[in-house]
Amino acid sequence: MKKILYYLAIGLFIVGCSSTTKTTNTEKQLPEGAVRIANDELEYEIIIIDPGFNTYLLTIAKPANYYSQDYYEIKNKFYVTEWNIRARNPLRYNSSIYENVIDYDSNIDYGLDVNYKLYNYFKFVEYKYRQKFF
Repeated sequence: MKKILYYLAIGLFIVGCSSTTKTTNTEKQLPEGAVRIANDELEYEIIIIDPGFNTYLLTIAKPANYYSQDYYEIKNKFYVTEWNIRARNPLRYNSSIYENVIDYDSNIDYGLDVNYKLYNYFKFVEYKYRQKFF
């Protein structure tokens, strides 16, 4: 009887020490350093993979409530227009910076967080790549 309990204890110990199964998250895994800008209610998402943007947000950018949402929306309207002009003219502007056109509708309320991060991405591009939009 003692041998059975001994083998049972050893068996449970081995099973208990076996490797655990890794559970995967169903959400998309972002590359290291990427920043997700999203408004889940509107199913709107921008993923910024530019190295340094997250650090810029944390160290240089003003806090989100420094300006109003209206301020960010007005600025983003102008920034997006200029960005899209540059994205559509790869022979004139650096296509490695202006890779994609941004679909931004100023009539949609994206919320403070999306507008804040989008605005600061434009400021980051000005800072990092020494670009002037205005």
